Amino acid sequence: MYDCGFTKENNWFRYRAGAIIIENECVLFVGNKNENYLYSVGGGVRMGETAKDAVLREVFEETGVHYEIDHLAVIHENFFNESSGIRKGLNCHEICFYFLMKPRGTQELHSNSYTSYGTKEEMHWIPIKDLDKYKAFPGFIKEYLGTEHCGIEHIITDDRTNTCKSL
Repeated sequence: MYDCGFTKENNWFRYRAGAIIIENECVLFVGNKNENYLYSVGGGVRMGETAKDAVLREVFEETGVHYEIDHLAVIHENFFNESSGIRKGLNCHEICFYFLMKPRGTQELHSNSYTSYGTKEEMHWIPIKDLDKYKAFPGFIKEYLGTEHCGIEHIITDDRTNTCKSL
């Protein structure tokens, strides 16, 4: 199966599903030795797959645990220029559906996850109050977790112009 995304000339697009997993006032992020930042659990939606099915699959693949979806929380349009890694120099456009997952009451994981390029991934429980001390994406997550919401948020982030707006 192929992820819904493509590269054309100097541009890269991806359709992604991400999870917001909170346990004991901590939120779960992923990292690997090739990147200098942390990122949300999740990944590319495959052709013919719903975002809901993709997030359930990705969460299990990355954490080794079956989480349940609470609700769709955020639709994120993300624009950025990649400065490192395999997409270095590309103009990137990503659309991600972020699902809030139901807490399980434990931070125990059974992770044996690798990036699509074979690099081992590590899970990191970050205290929500300390998120600003980390380079973690999506960047809106600390503010989002610190406020009340009803319905689905639509957030547009453009790192090319350092803007973030909620619609």
